[in-house]
Amino acid sequence: QVRLVESGGGLVQAGGSLRLSCAASGNVFSINAMGWYRQAPGKQRELVATITRGGSTNVADSVKGRFTISRDNAKNTVYLQMNSLKPEDTAVYYCNAEKLFGPGGYWGQGTQVTVSS
Repeated sequence: QVRLVESGGGLVQAGGSLRLSCAASGNVFSINAMGWYRQAPGKQRELVATITRGGSTNVADSVKGRFTISRDNAKNTVYLQMNSLKPEDTAVYYCNAEKLFGPGGYWGQGTQVTVSS
C-alpha cells in the first residue's frame, strides 16, 4: 500500500505562484509514474501533469508553459510549480501514483488551490 500526502495549496491572486508537493510513503517501490490531476466544481477530474521515474513528463496543454512538474526519487516526492496562475486554475488538486505492475494506482486526499481575479 502507498500513502500520498499533498501540501502547498492555498489562495493566491491571478498571476501569482504556488508550489504543490506530494510525498509518497509505504511500498514506494511499487509505483511508477506520479502526477497531478485537478477537479473544479461541476467538472470532471482532469490530468494536469505526470512524470515517470526516469523523468519523462506529460503536461496538459492548458498549463503548458506555466506549470512545471518535477520529482525527487530519493525523497519519493513529486512537485508541481505553478506560475502565472489564472482563475480557471481554481480546483482541488490531487496527487496520483501509478502502480508499477497491474492497473490502477493511488490517490492523495487533495489540496485546494484558489486563484482570485
